[in-house]
Amino acid sequence: MRLVFAGTPEFARVALAHLHAAGHEIALVLTQPDRPAGRGMKLQPSAVKQFAQAQQFTVAQPASLRLDGKFPLEAQAAQDLIRQVRAQAMVVVAYGLLLPQWVLDAMSGPGQWGCFNIHASLLPRWRGAAPIHRAIEAGDTESGVTIMQMDAGLDTGPMLLQERIAILPEASTALLHDALAERGARMMVQALENPASLQPRVQSEQGVCYAHKIDKAEAAIDWQQPAEQIARKVRAFDPFPGAMARLGGETLKVWGAQAMAPDETPVFAGGRVHPGLMLACEPCGLVVAAGAGTCLRITHLQRPGGKRLAVSDYLQGHALSPGLCFDSPVVSQTP
Repeated sequence: MRLVFAGTPEFARVALAHLHAAGHEIALVLTQPDRPAGRGMKLQPSAVKQFAQAQQFTVAQPASLRLDGKFPLEAQAAQDLIRQVRAQAMVVVAYGLLLPQWVLDAMSGPGQWGCFNIHASLLPRWRGAAPIHRAIEAGDTESGVTIMQMDAGLDTGPMLLQERIAILPEASTALLHDALAERGARMMVQALENPASLQPRVQSEQGVCYAHKIDKAEAAIDWQQPAEQIARKVRAFDPFPGAMARLGGETLKVWGAQAMAPDETPVFAGGRVHPGLMLACEPCGLVVAAGAGTCLRITHLQRPGGKRLAVSDYLQGHALSPGLCFDSPVVSQTP
């Protein structure tokens, strides 16, 4: 099938690679403009752009697709390209730009199948930008992928295919992302094998949640929260932006943490226990008091400018002892 593909991050690159391998003709790739990244803040192409250029696909990077927006000339150029390539369908995966009505209309003519979307959640749960992060943060026990026919709403179109996957207790966003990316890519290839056979299902308006985009300001650990809630945040914010905790005037990233069972909680003889207080410093982890009388074991840390380290390695170069206290509130900084 002759396709327009719109996507930006690694999740989308996986889908593009599968569609290409399956023999679909990629007539045009839309991806977000290059963004500054890394310590030098040099402009970096998206994962989708890098793959598309390697395959010599035609690539366009409009800042917007709105003809009445801030970048009307770029939107008009994209519209002209989409019309010129005469694609049979459009596949959208984590593109990062809303599709205005003219895009949907451009894919709805004779011999066309419309705009398909790979969404990393079990719609209608977790519509929006960060469904994987929010599912882990909320403590969901399962996630999945929905192949959707796009409409003018935000992840509101009819569902075509859906598959479930368990969220394991130790799963981070990084791990779940990779599993869902592969699952979604395979499902999209399956959907395009015979789109006429797909049976659209209208989404329920019950159980709808909105997965807000991740903000670095959310990364600060609130020690008043129960340990299980903090542990979910740590997993949800791995690899970006990383949960943050401030200790002794230094902001650390916390990459591994587990809520402890009540019978695992160490006895602290140093006085009154309060959230944020370090109760024990052991090779297997730092035990920190959290809200509601719970305790958290931190297993992996990162100093500013340093590497992720297991606590056993961290303690070899940093003297920590019970009685130290993580600051609250936490000031968000990036190592």
